[in-house]
Amino acid sequence: MTTLIDVRDLITAPGSSRPVRLDEPIAGLATQLAAVGEDHRIGADLLLESVVDGIVVTGSVTGVMTLSCARCLKSFDQAFELRVQELFAMDVEPDQDEYPLAEGRLDLEPMIRDVVVLSMPFAPSCRPDCRGLCSRCGRDLNLGECTCPPDMDLRWAPLSDLNLSD
Repeated sequence: MTTLIDVRDLITAPGSSRPVRLDEPIAGLATQLAAVGEDHRIGADLLLESVVDGIVVTGSVTGVMTLSCARCLKSFDQAFELRVQELFAMDVEPDQDEYPLAEGRLDLEPMIRDVVVLSMPFAPSCRPDCRGLCSRCGRDLNLGECTCPPDMDLRWAPLSDLNLSD
């Protein structure tokens, strides 16, 4: 995997920069209803800029997520393009917001993983008017009405035999 980038030349020359292009599969990019499958590659057009504190990485991360609709469970693909601007710094403490820059190299995978997974929707929807599934029979309500009888509140069941037409 080429997410590990040698930046020793940039560290010694603050103000210098270098473009980097990645096109890699990254495993494990998933939540319960969203995933970037191993058959999908993550693209990144990034600019590495040397600053006094380390290396600033800016650019875009692109790819395709496979989502499962939270209402009807149908799978669908959705393209994404995410902007990043992160600092990779030397001597990073574990609780800091920067990514580590160790031995003149930076690993872009944790940054890409963070930005992609955090952008995944919690409850994706295949379309805004998705009607979901019937809670009793599981029929896809987008394909038509189900034949289940209407729900009846059991507290009102004794009144169902009441005839008020007399």
